[in-house]
Amino acid sequence: MSQTLCSGHQLTVQSIPTTLRQRPPIDSTDYRIDMLKLLTYVLITPARNEAQFIELTIKSVLLQRVRPLKWVIVSDGSTDGTDDIVSKYAAEYLWIELVRMPERRERHFAGKVGAFNAGRAAVRDIQFDVIGNLDADVSFESGHFEFLVGKFAADPQLGVVGAPFREGAQHYDYRFSNIENVWGGCQLFRRECFEEIGGYVPVKGGGIDHIAVVTARLKGWKTRTYTESVCLHHRIMGTAKHGGFAARFRLGAKDYSVGNHPLWELFRMVYQMKQRPFVIGGLVLGSGYFWSMVRRVKRPVSKDLVVFTRREQMQRLKKFFASKFSGAKRNAPVASCMTAHSGAGASDRVAGPGG
Repeated sequence: MSQTLCSGHQLTVQSIPTTLRQRPPIDSTDYRIDMLKLLTYVLITPARNEAQFIELTIKSVLLQRVRPLKWVIVSDGSTDGTDDIVSKYAAEYLWIELVRMPERRERHFAGKVGAFNAGRAAVRDIQFDVIGNLDADVSFESGHFEFLVGKFAADPQLGVVGAPFREGAQHYDYRFSNIENVWGGCQLFRRECFEEIGGYVPVKGGGIDHIAVVTARLKGWKTRTYTESVCLHHRIMGTAKHGGFAARFRLGAKDYSVGNHPLWELFRMVYQMKQRPFVIGGLVLGSGYFWSMVRRVKRPVSKDLVVFTRREQMQRLKKFFASKFSGAKRNAPVASCMTAHSGAGASDRVAGPGG
């Protein structure tokens, strides 16, 4: 089994040098890195029935020029052979560890937070600078983590970093989002930032990654997506349990739960109508949001976070409309921020997780 990344490089077990499989993750001779400037990192991967894709993720991490001090893969009650795949690699690479969680019937995001916390407990005695949440259905090129971790070293105010994702021929769309938002499939946190925000909030309906990033900004940290590196996302967003219109409706409900402004959501809905499936997709997204609003569903986030989120969204809308009525030269900084890519996942095409 192999996977071709953006540059055409194929991931295979044979392409991983045998001498790299047993020794500590970072070696300055092999990678020619200035160790005084390099921050250390650990990865945690909650995985529930990911046998179809997890080997691609494992091979991507094994090929990193700078590997993690520790990678804890938490099998969240998997029953499809995920554990066997991870165990095979954990036996060969001492810095990979499998943690097994009990089986559970429901699949929801609160369970994912529980699995992540189990992985976090497994690295509590390790001294590291950066902690990463890595999904079990993504792949990336060999310099991915070296590049992202290096951003923390360059700016001590950075709290969260990440890269955009690609699903097939479609890319993440920043038109109604923000370069400061960080996709949850591969989020890296400065350790102090993650501890200050209290980690991930266990919300069943989703939005845990979005809540964490906005909370970091609320507390004064910088957050940033760096488009120079891209992740390949192998499962279409929102299809792990629900597909099609059900996923869009749930996305709208999630937008409400994390505090999106009604006006912001209206523009999300209108924009989505221009994407496939035309009109109906946007209506379903808006229905999820406004149905939650009518029922006054209790939000799992604080009022301060809702106020902060809505203020950011209104500022972005002002910039967006200002760019429509100003000259091309004046538009460039705004456009580059808001339209970094032109497309996204089927269930999250407008503005990603929570906008």
